[in-house]
Amino acid sequence: MLITLRVKDLALVTDLALDLQPGFNAITGETGAGKSILIGALSLVLGERADRALIRGGCDRCSVEALFDISRLAPRLAGVLEENGIEPCEAGQLTLKRVVTSTGANRQYINGTPTSLNVLSGVGEFLVDIHGPHDHQSLLQAARQLDILDAFGKLSAKRGAFAELVTRRTALEAQKAALIIDERTYAQQLDLLRFQAREIAAANLRPEEEEVLNQDYQRARNSARLMELSQEAAGCLGEDETSLLNQCGAVGRNLQELRRLDPGAAALADLHEQASTLLRELQGELSRYTDRIEIDPARLLEMEERINLIHSLRRKYGATVAEVIAFGENAAEKLRQLEQRETELSRLQSEIEAIDRDSLRAGRELSAGRRKAIGPLKQAVSRQLADLGFKQSTFDVALTPEIPSATPLARTPPAHGFDTVDFQFAPNAGELARPLRAIASSGEMARVMLALKTVLAAEDEVPVLVFDEVDANVGGETARAVGEKMRQIGQQRQVLCITHLPLVAAPAVAHYRVAKEVQDGRTVSLITRLESGERVDELARMLGGNTTAARKHAESLLKPVA
Repeated sequence: MLITLRVKDLALVTDLALDLQPGFNAITGETGAGKSILIGALSLVLGERADRALIRGGCDRCSVEALFDISRLAPRLAGVLEENGIEPCEAGQLTLKRVVTSTGANRQYINGTPTSLNVLSGVGEFLVDIHGPHDHQSLLQAARQLDILDAFGKLSAKRGAFAELVTRRTALEAQKAALIIDERTYAQQLDLLRFQAREIAAANLRPEEEEVLNQDYQRARNSARLMELSQEAAGCLGEDETSLLNQCGAVGRNLQELRRLDPGAAALADLHEQASTLLRELQGELSRYTDRIEIDPARLLEMEERINLIHSLRRKYGATVAEVIAFGENAAEKLRQLEQRETELSRLQSEIEAIDRDSLRAGRELSAGRRKAIGPLKQAVSRQLADLGFKQSTFDVALTPEIPSATPLARTPPAHGFDTVDFQFAPNAGELARPLRAIASSGEMARVMLALKTVLAAEDEVPVLVFDEVDANVGGETARAVGEKMRQIGQQRQVLCITHLPLVAAPAVAHYRVAKEVQDGRTVSLITRLESGERVDELARMLGGNTTAARKHAESLLKPVA
């Protein structure tokens, strides 16, 4: 659920912190008070496109922060967060933040970790489902209707298995298409792959070779100078009378005499002995180092040629030696497949036909599950529609299977299966049910959508549902039923509902009022959670004014949920 929404410098909002409750939260207020700002803020923090015009006048940035309790979603979200390098959730809470600046340098964060807008949007889809006044139009889409049927029938596993078969078939078809080419192109590809595979194989590359080769080359290229320096150093150590070792011997004799005269100076003689030992070890190491230096022009030329070859291969096949080796292996595999084209085509076709048999079986099982779910879905939605004022309505689901009679399939099927679906509705008795797209009334469509949402509340995994004035064009007992439906959905999910109808707002467990006021000469939007007496005032206002009759009516509306 959404615990807290914090908005700063967005439109008419300066600094707003909204603490929300589990269940049904109603948000009301005068037209133009800023209720839509809350939807805009929530959409922004969930990854919707940012509009710099939303930044409050005189400010250079706005921000929205949302704190969610994701206890029920933690296992599903954990992998998404880890995959994108985002800090894990602590105590089952997830924080989203969006900052929009006037310069366009926008930023977004998840649990304090900077992230991309795509990742923010992807995480947002797990958390909130927003329904605006026109969002019920999504019900007109056949794909959305099929999603609803599958969700109600708990067919996600069967549908996922079918989609996996489609994915595998698509990959095999792509491999097959790559082999089905004309003879001229076939010959050209063979020549190119042979050249690439042979060129890389002939180089006999090793992944770690380049670094070692560069070190050896630098040493060989500077061998003359290395010899000169090592010999000069060796000469300084011990080849003439002024050498360090000869002078060290003279120092040693002086220190021995010093120790004879003053035993307390023995430590100086010991230090001299250590220094002499180190100088002799250095002399030996220098000698051995000099012996290893080879001035070999032929070897140097050989290494230069090897380095040039590696650089040439890297320019053509990869940024590193490892990538070049991988390219060669891939080219060799493609060459093998092309050289055995007929055999490979036969193998691919056999695999495709096996997948087609599995797909046909899985598609039939999926279709059977959908047919089984249609009856209970129709009954459940019809009951909800009756509560919403459609006492004599008819809701129907037309499922059209397009299952092939045999394999192999003529083409790769869609990932959702072989079926198409069409939700149909007749609002009045005696009318034939027609497709939802033929319904002209937005109020009717909104109530059909609400009925479906009520039915699907138990199956829906999105924890927060937002309804923005979806109760338009309804009133009377229907409005009361809409409020009751919101309350019912709130038993399964957190619901935020922006409404102008007192009958819809009354069943809410928490009621918030949005209002405008002038502070320091500027208009700001404020939102306040209403207590019982304040709820009576607000409902009375929505009923037409602060009259005795309106207040009594408001009090009566609150009694069922008091």
